[in-house]
Amino acid sequence: MKRTVTHLADGRELIYFDRHDDADRSAVDTRTLPPPPRASELRRDRLLGEWVTIAAHRQDRTYLPPSDQCPLCPSTPGRPTEIPAADYEVAVFENRFPSYSGRVPEQLDGVVPGLGRCEVVCFSPDHDASFATLDLAQVGTVMEAWADRTAELSTLPGVGQVFCFENRGAEIGVTLAHPHGQIYAYPFVTPRTERMLQVARAHRDETGGDLFADVLAAERATEVRVVATNDLWTAFVPEAARWPFEVHVFPHRKVPDLSALSAEERAAFAPLYVDVLQRLDRLFGVPMPYVSAWHQAPVAVDRDLAYLHLQLFSSRRAANKLKYLAGSEAAMGAFVNDVYPEDAARRLREA
Repeated sequence: MKRTVTHLADGRELIYFDRHDDADRSAVDTRTLPPPPRASELRRDRLLGEWVTIAAHRQDRTYLPPSDQCPLCPSTPGRPTEIPAADYEVAVFENRFPSYSGRVPEQLDGVVPGLGRCEVVCFSPDHDASFATLDLAQVGTVMEAWADRTAELSTLPGVGQVFCFENRGAEIGVTLAHPHGQIYAYPFVTPRTERMLQVARAHRDETGGDLFADVLAAERATEVRVVATNDLWTAFVPEAARWPFEVHVFPHRKVPDLSALSAEERAAFAPLYVDVLQRLDRLFGVPMPYVSAWHQAPVAVDRDLAYLHLQLFSSRRAANKLKYLAGSEAAMGAFVNDVYPEDAARRLREA
């Protein structure tokens, strides 16, 4: 894998990932850009003990531009974009409107800075592609980029957890339609991860077993909620799915993060994941909106408890209906699902 590091006009880092050593990545960003924004502000929710990030500069981020003005497409004569090259395989760059940043003001005046980093991962130069339409070699390149960035971002001062994810579809709230994902290097461990690790610790203390491995083993044994499987990975609908269509994808070997996966595991993930995404798109005959979220171990704590896995879920509950997080879910965090997980798994197997 060829890895080329360069910089955009405002100093942000851009990294190309290529399968071929002869890829020319010498193109220069010719735009005139303002300097990147300073780091956001962290505020502690005293009632929940959780961090909330205040990033007011993100109000100005690009919002659903027409395809001929997409900033994630390759640059063309007269129309420079975030990717100076005329073509690319996979490109990763610092987000122009980051939730977290290493650009901390010298005078903090009591403010807790949102120290960290946010990156955009462009999966393909093709504006009309989707992750489900990528060929398996391209998926492999994306996985190499995820693993590379996980390892490197984990070394940054103050980073507590690295989160690779994709938001797909206007229904989810994407602001750019081009096939892409993001990576957040948080300055803390996220609430969901903290809660999962608390439960995993209690399970280990009570049973001596590994919570994640035991859940995976139970799903593989019953098979009723398994959607797809191969020698190294299993995709299943969780028993207590919160979303109408939710799939968890686990490697059979426990590893803490993407960078710890073997070459064989990375290769085996691609066909299984693409298969699941294509099943989601076939379910209602329309592109399925979804969030795809890699749950990785924190950088410095509880790495022995964590178990890398991917959570994939959609807000679509029927061909013309969406699930909205309203009173019970949004206010109380108590989910009510309209679809039996067993039925969701069956429908995805049949799709």
